[in-house]
Amino acid sequence: MQKILYIDMDGVLVDSQSAIAHLQANVLQEFDGRLDEVPGIFHLMDPVPHAIESFNELAAKFDTYVLSASPWENPSAWSDKLLWVKRHLGPAAYKRLILTHHKNLNLGDFLVDDRTTRGADRFQGELILFGSPEFPDWSSVVGYLRDRAT
Repeated sequence: MQKILYIDMDGVLVDSQSAIAHLQANVLQEFDGRLDEVPGIFHLMDPVPHAIESFNELAAKFDTYVLSASPWENPSAWSDKLLWVKRHLGPAAYKRLILTHHKNLNLGDFLVDDRTTRGADRFQGELILFGSPEFPDWSSVVGYLRDRAT
């Protein structure tokens, strides 16, 4: 039986800051301090370097899901995240997107996340903190998980 792996979107698969370059000055000013509420912003984001190939490698070894929270005040973010997953992850992520504000309610073996919020700190499996000294990038995450797939 394959182990279950959850991977967060924002800051792990998705370079959240990459959308800012696509926004006009008036939008930046209007949504200052709450850019995650800009309609359509999640559709504008690029993948984190090496995230796509890492996801594909891990999806071949684990029962892999994308686990992400979505801003409550931005209804388009929910559909934008789905469109991002379809465009960048394709068939490997087909019907494997879970949007929740309570990540700890998902049962699994591993969660790759860049934060301990929204229940990530209470996840019952192992939290792999992306961007930490131990797991600074995708190479370190894949290297660690490669030996733990079975």
